[in-house]
Amino acid sequence: MPKNNNEKRFVCSLADISLPYTVPSDEAVTKAVSAAGRNRPDKAFVSRKAVDARKKNDIRFVYTVRLEWENGLGSGDRAWLERRGFREVRDYAEPVGCGGETPEGRPVVVGFGPCGMFCALRLAQKGYRPIVIERGQPVARRVEDVERFRLTGVLDTESNVQFGAGGAGLFSDGKLTTRINDPRISSITEDFISFGADEGIRIAAKPHIGTDKLVLIAEAADRRITELGGEIIYGCRLDDIKLSGNKAVSAVTSKGEIKCGMIVIATGHSARDTYSMLRRRGFDLKNKPFSVGVRIEHRREFIDTALYGSHAGDPLLGAADYNFSLRRGDEAVYTFCMCPGGTVVAAASETGGVVVNGMSYSSRDGENSNAAVAVSVSPDDPIGFQRRLEEAAYSLGGGRYCAPIQTFGAFESDQSSFDLGSVIPSYNGPGVEKANLRKLFPEKISSFLIEGIHNFGTRLRGFDMPDAVLTAVESRTSAPFRIERGQDLTSENADNVYPAGEGAGWSGGIMSSAADGVRVAEAIIRRFSPYCEDKE
Repeated sequence: MPKNNNEKRFVCSLADISLPYTVPSDEAVTKAVSAAGRNRPDKAFVSRKAVDARKKNDIRFVYTVRLEWENGLGSGDRAWLERRGFREVRDYAEPVGCGGETPEGRPVVVGFGPCGMFCALRLAQKGYRPIVIERGQPVARRVEDVERFRLTGVLDTESNVQFGAGGAGLFSDGKLTTRINDPRISSITEDFISFGADEGIRIAAKPHIGTDKLVLIAEAADRRITELGGEIIYGCRLDDIKLSGNKAVSAVTSKGEIKCGMIVIATGHSARDTYSMLRRRGFDLKNKPFSVGVRIEHRREFIDTALYGSHAGDPLLGAADYNFSLRRGDEAVYTFCMCPGGTVVAAASETGGVVVNGMSYSSRDGENSNAAVAVSVSPDDPIGFQRRLEEAAYSLGGGRYCAPIQTFGAFESDQSSFDLGSVIPSYNGPGVEKANLRKLFPEKISSFLIEGIHNFGTRLRGFDMPDAVLTAVESRTSAPFRIERGQDLTSENADNVYPAGEGAGWSGGIMSSAADGVRVAEAIIRRFSPYCEDKE
């Protein structure tokens, strides 16, 4: 087979290789290589594995196998593969070279969640010595603050489930599922593995890390960035941006003013004071839809059996998960952030408001499985709307950051008095309080939640059982705003300010946020040279 050494390395994949789940994955690789015919690859490996449980008596794994040719393939060979169902995957981007524009200072990255973390990492790897400012605390201190809140109800508004090293995703399942097809995802996955994640995330269709491992990964990322010349300042909140003309010249923080060559705004979706500051400074923020709702809990064994039948509990399959949605015109009710064998998390960050989220440890072996069930909304005053729900949930819970709960049966029948059944709430905060959640939401949202849960029960029998427990309120599903930016990824208000990640409305979830952080880092690297302090 002739090879063109002038071609870029060629990569393609063969998807939908279905095998019984007990068959070793090597068989999928063998099938893909055989299907390639004379075009024998230099390397072949499983790149994705998903569970197909539509037939409980024939549960299967569905594989995608990636094939690589180091010296490329001719156009005829490529066409031959494409006709046989192979698809090209362009995941080997050309290295990004440093630009020639001289910056006036080092990059300042605001926020150390997935977006800020990976932006800072790529900048540090190229010698840009970023300064990261994070309003919350490093991992060990943050874990202590979260645990104190859980046990005592004493909330630190600057160090909690929303703020601190690792971002809001630190206290979650560590879900790496993403719908984006971005060549940066594979390198980000390798970084997670180098920081301590299980190698299985390379191929899982719904990869997850687990909260217990995420805390170690955040610490490892901190060390790597610091070793490469970066600096991370914790307990340092962005209060303002000092502008000169159309450029940011410094970040005004709770620990003083920091000179900058450029600023990356990667603050996450809960930094409401940052949104207010940017508005005052004239930055263009547009309202965007987000969602609100509840966490729904079932016993894990019930979910596993409902999806896997007699195969439930097989370690090859692990804990079962689900994903449902129902659309009605421009509105939707859907499940997301599903946590098999997980816990409902106390996620408040403001005084007098209750917020919930979900998390799992890497073993996913808790008594319950939970997920958000949320309804899309587009209020004129997004933050005001969120706050009203959170404050109402705090009141329904009796104060002290107890979460209001209700069985689905009582929620549907609008009953304030009810007994718990087979599902015991897992909320890990100061406590729970029985309440009527119909008093929390506008009737339109309550009705759509009920309709959605019943619809999901037609797809997973028993999902709408009366015993299922609802915990409120899930209000921080995504950013309520988008901070506008141009094709060069900078704000139109300041050509060296880069809005990025979920808080800026440009991503959703760990992997897409990390990819956006890398994308912004690449834009900075292509434009600027590393800052040289000697010129002063």
